[in-house]
Amino acid sequence: MTHFAHFDLEELKVVYRALHAHLMDHIELMDTDFFTDLQSWLQHVAAQQGVDVSVHADWDAWLGNETVSCAVRIADRVVADVRETR
Repeated sequence: MTHFAHFDLEELKVVYRALHAHLMDHIELMDTDFFTDLQSWLQHVAAQQGVDVSVHADWDAWLGNETVSCAVRIADRVVADVRETR
């Protein structure tokens, strides 16, 4: 996870926001080591800076996203079928 330490934090946030915004288009990203390690690293750094990453509004604000209420966040929620098709 510390392999992200030498990258600029703001650039990592941009990459994470871009990937996260397109997860529904590329659901396979959710299971990649890169995405999960990046998310874990960012959550680690955020927590070191005093952010409670379990509070979505705080996590979003730290990432640089627009903060919206939970009601707005879930209004357009789609349940993804992640079962493998054969």
